[in-house]
Amino acid sequence: MSHNAEVDPVASVGGSIPHWYGGDEPVSIVDGSGAYVYDEDGTEYLDFLAQLYCVNAGHGHPRIVEAITDQLERVAYVSSAKRNDTRTELAERLVDVAPDRLSDVYFSITGSEANEAAVQIAREFTGSGKVLTRWRSYHGSTYGAASLTGDPQTRGLVERHAAATGSAKFLPPMVHRSPFDGDTPEEIGRQAAEHLEFVIRNEGPDSIAAILTEPIAGTSGAYPAPPGYFKRVRELCDEYDILLISDEVIAGFGRCGDWFGIQTEDVEPDMITFAKGVTSAAVPLAGVLVNDEIGGWLGESGMDLGQTFAGHPVGCAAGLGAMDAYEDGLIDNVRDLQGEFREKLSVLEDRHDAVGSVHGRGFLWSVEFTDPETGDPFFDPRIEEGENPAEAVREIAADNGVLLGSGRPDVQVILSPPLCVDADQIDEAVSVLDDAIGAVFD
Repeated sequence: MSHNAEVDPVASVGGSIPHWYGGDEPVSIVDGSGAYVYDEDGTEYLDFLAQLYCVNAGHGHPRIVEAITDQLERVAYVSSAKRNDTRTELAERLVDVAPDRLSDVYFSITGSEANEAAVQIAREFTGSGKVLTRWRSYHGSTYGAASLTGDPQTRGLVERHAAATGSAKFLPPMVHRSPFDGDTPEEIGRQAAEHLEFVIRNEGPDSIAAILTEPIAGTSGAYPAPPGYFKRVRELCDEYDILLISDEVIAGFGRCGDWFGIQTEDVEPDMITFAKGVTSAAVPLAGVLVNDEIGGWLGESGMDLGQTFAGHPVGCAAGLGAMDAYEDGLIDNVRDLQGEFREKLSVLEDRHDAVGSVHGRGFLWSVEFTDPETGDPFFDPRIEEGENPAEAVREIAADNGVLLGSGRPDVQVILSPPLCVDADQIDEAVSVLDDAIGAVFD
């Protein structure tokens, strides 16, 4: 056996290996309540990344705990090839809050697997093999999902030894540091849509099964599309007979101010993929919402693929408890506070020259750092090695009791708190971030 790197025998013995592990000892979380988590020394942290953009209802929500307990006392597991009352009830409730044309649910386990399932369904339904996704996107880290991902660090790592095929990329409709040169967000949106149409025509419309895209970018930067962009994407999909899949693994379940992020664009997709917030991360669960035409086709033809733990009854029970929590004021809380959240973060853009852009929607925001003289990142981990100031900002914030997220590329910090946070907690988190930025850049 050969090794590409030397191994520290002390670091490699025993214990759980963290994911996204860079070698530094991660904090050990042992308890949580609402918007707070606690480490093994009892230190309190305001969790402004909801762990991995997923604990939407807050830690330890009683409705979710009760729903899980009740399900465990009845039946803990039912085969994914059979029907179950809890599974059916959750599917019906998801359909009730989804865009009108979405009528059925195909359950999965993780967001990566939900995106892979949606792509498999799209390919079988259309008879075409190609899927278009954005550069600088993230759709998962399994082999199939990584091939769809536009983030080079993820895709390159997974494809180092074996590459998946069947996807093509298009440029993201960003306003800040945009690849397009429009003078207004509307003009950038028009140019981005024209570029997408060029890619469709260049790849060959008949070869394309679907466009898979996040309605508001998640870890790739929390950026929303310019006004009108998604309406034009919907028109292009209709014109060229391509399915539109909205990846709501992060944007869904109240995160952006509505049940699903695409609803804030007033656009109906053909499919929605979901995970994370569906159970507020209490139990792994994911799935694909499909439109009535696809649902009817699946009902007749069936799907000769599956996963043992897809639609796990305990996960579905957690989903019902989480939906109760979202309906009981949590999504309203996002709508009520998103303006104040935006205003407080916008002050950072005025206060610090190093803050190049603040962008997002609802309770999903990015603060991106750029050199005011060049407009480029101070440090770009895709092409440089060394100390990353964005990482230093997060470390200082954590030392002062606030956990923040990282983005792809890591030239930013992302704020994605549980939906239960109040105005005082937003003020505290932004204040700590303000001080951390000052300590690193000023």
